[in-house]
Amino acid sequence: MGKERGKVWLGAAGIVMNGNGEWLVVKKAYGGLKGKWSFPAGFVEPGERADEAAIREVEEETGIRTKLTGMAGFRTGVLKGEVSDNMALFLLRPVSETQPVIPQEREIIEAGWMTPGELAASPDSSLLIHEIAGEAIDGGLPEVPGAWPGDIFGYTSYKFFFRKGNSNPDF
Repeated sequence: MGKERGKVWLGAAGIVMNGNGEWLVVKKAYGGLKGKWSFPAGFVEPGERADEAAIREVEEETGIRTKLTGMAGFRTGVLKGEVSDNMALFLLRPVSETQPVIPQEREIIEAGWMTPGELAASPDSSLLIHEIAGEAIDGGLPEVPGAWPGDIFGYTSYKFFFRKGNSNPDF
């Protein structure tokens, strides 16, 4: 890994769905996802919200400009007992359906649009894609408009995503 990230990592991924119900996926040229279909993703940079990072990463890796529609989920784990590895997954839509997919040559072997069914059936899909490809992602966690925790914390940028009517009574 080129940059020192410390022991707490935060990544962001974009689940981009077009008007045909296809997802934008990439095959990375490196790392654990090398040669596997995965969502465009990368690390959140200093001064950047996770949703902004997802939008940036999608455009950098595929050339597709997007807009945020909600949050799909959050993955968290610990690597080798010491590195906290976290990934926020955001639902995005293309700004235009006519944008060509242009894979970034340094990092991406291949990029394109595939249906969740094609991805679920592909042995080249990542574990994360296999886990969610069979699920219909319809709306995810929507942004709560106007949410602001107040100035006491010193946020300069803030977004909160929440689905009302959660079926878990302990939530």
